[in-house]
Amino acid sequence: MTKTLRLLIGFLIVQIGFSQEEPSALSLQEAIHYALENNRTALNAARDIEAAKQKKWETTATGLPQINASVDYQNFLKQQVQVIPAEFFGGNPGEFQEVVFGTKQSVNATATLSQKIFDGSYLVALQSAKVFLEISKNAKTKTDLEVRKSVIDAYGNVLLAEESVEILNRNIDVLEKNLFETTKIYENGLGEEENVEQLQITLSGVKSSLNNTNRLKTLAYQMLNITLGLDVYKQLELTDDLETLAENNRSLALLEVENNPETSIDYIIAANDTKAKELLVKLEKSKALPTFNTFINGGYSAFENDFTFFNSDQKWFGSSLFGVSLNIPIFSSGMRSAATQRAQINLEKSVDDLTETAQRIKLQIASAKSDYQFAIEDYENKKQNLALAERIETKNQTKFFEGIGSSFELRQAQTQLYTAQQELLQAMLDVINSKAALETILNTPIK
Repeated sequence: MTKTLRLLIGFLIVQIGFSQEEPSALSLQEAIHYALENNRTALNAARDIEAAKQKKWETTATGLPQINASVDYQNFLKQQVQVIPAEFFGGNPGEFQEVVFGTKQSVNATATLSQKIFDGSYLVALQSAKVFLEISKNAKTKTDLEVRKSVIDAYGNVLLAEESVEILNRNIDVLEKNLFETTKIYENGLGEEENVEQLQITLSGVKSSLNNTNRLKTLAYQMLNITLGLDVYKQLELTDDLETLAENNRSLALLEVENNPETSIDYIIAANDTKAKELLVKLEKSKALPTFNTFINGGYSAFENDFTFFNSDQKWFGSSLFGVSLNIPIFSSGMRSAATQRAQINLEKSVDDLTETAQRIKLQIASAKSDYQFAIEDYENKKQNLALAERIETKNQTKFFEGIGSSFELRQAQTQLYTAQQELLQAMLDVINSKAALETILNTPIK
């Protein structure tokens, strides 16, 4: 009983330990770090690197000594009969004697050691395996950059939804208070029914927006969970707020970074592709070189009519062989030349693609910088617009309740305020996302 209890407690401790591995509250940086370790796409990219390392060793091992063994057992269900002239055995000329050569059963066990001495394609394969590993590592870097950007987008969308819900709830509280007061004024015969109806229309629209935003908030959390590599229904708390992130992501120094496409991961990947095409040219040329291999083997054979191969007195006959193989390509009717020219054409195409990639990345960097600068400027503009919209709405509300302003003017001012609120939230998100997009192109956050 005591042993069972200890096992049960140990199991519960392990389960609690595993459950604590998944976070319940995350800042943006914590979310990025967690996603880079647990996002399924990032995990697969890391596995690709491990697979490339194994492929590199697999290629290397083909040029190292290889040992293979084989055991062959043969049992003739019916042995083949040969006929030879009977006179060999003292018979009459012109007659033939039926004979059977060999035993009915045999076992042959051999082991062979082989070694490449020279093979041009093997040398190229070693270089290709190294390039393949670099490609896998660069693909992981690009994946991490994309995962980071996706986390920032998803995290920002959740904060946008949260802030929107909070603002809409405050607006509803103010509208309900205004509607209550306006209704009382109308019931006392001091106002018009249209004033009440205008506020009802505004309140209904804001409530509808709140319901839709709540649904979007749920979806935003689920998208964030998927991006992080968590269960889609995992409950999360975000510790950062949208305004703080927007302020922290305003970095004019980033706009002064040199537009150097060679630091971009897309350029590095394209350069790797060009290097791979160069190796293909070398591979085709290497096929015109001779190959030289050597081997040595040894084995034992036994022959019997009955299966007695495991008996201690069984006779085994040993044999051994050493050999070399030299293969010299002489004439291929132009096949190797055509293959080499085709590889050279693909290399020239790859060089042109690399040049075009560099130009395209320069344009992308310039465009991303422009978008980021506009996002910062638009953020400042939207903050000023919101302050103006708040003052206008406050003035119109005062005028309305003093009886010198219309309900239509109040509703127009309220609508303008609500629009300014949402535009500011979106401007904050644009600052965060546009900076992430620029950093992704520049390959600055992950080296």
